[in-house]
Amino acid sequence: MFKETNSITGYKEKDIHYTVLSTDENASKLAILLPGAGYTVQAPLFHYSTGVFLHKSVDVLQVNYTYNDKFYDHFTMDELVEAIHHDVGAVIDKVLEENSYDDYYVVGKSLGTIAMASLINREIFHNAKAVWLTPLLNRDDVFEAMLQSRNESLCFIGDDDTHYNAERYRQFAQNPKLVTKLLEGADHSLQYKSDPVQSVDLLKIVIKAIDAF
Repeated sequence: MFKETNSITGYKEKDIHYTVLSTDENASKLAILLPGAGYTVQAPLFHYSTGVFLHKSVDVLQVNYTYNDKFYDHFTMDELVEAIHHDVGAVIDKVLEENSYDDYYVVGKSLGTIAMASLINREIFHNAKAVWLTPLLNRDDVFEAMLQSRNESLCFIGDDDTHYNAERYRQFAQNPKLVTKLLEGADHSLQYKSDPVQSVDLLKIVIKAIDAF
């Protein structure tokens, strides 16, 4: 397997690291993984999603930002969103300068769904498949992007997630391109707080659905 780790100079000169993984030098597809603030690409949902894509000869771009770092402590939410858009866009532009792909997947969790909301509007991702993991439904930009998106999309969220919004979730039925899966009792990590064994079963359900998607 080929692995390249690099960085770009991001918002306010902060280095943003990223990793490109590949099992096929002629890969024509790229999966872009956008983790949460504290839920990294090493966490279960992204670790196993990475394996799914690599097994299918899809290159994987892991954007390893660290927005829970002290560097961002003084940022307002608006400034943090600006940083997210800037940094993710810069990483993707850098990778696509060096590699060419025909098809794309975008997988984002929590804070990463803020980046997804703007990314799917880029012309190059017009036909990308999108996987929304625990999206921040109370944010208007994320909600509207999901509701209006013409991308084939898959969404997982638990009803014990603090970012779950029942009224907004119900409106997703208006979008035929968006397949939603509400996981009863699951929290923001897509786990059951009091049942680690059942949480593993839930992880398997999610990864199997991503694999089929």
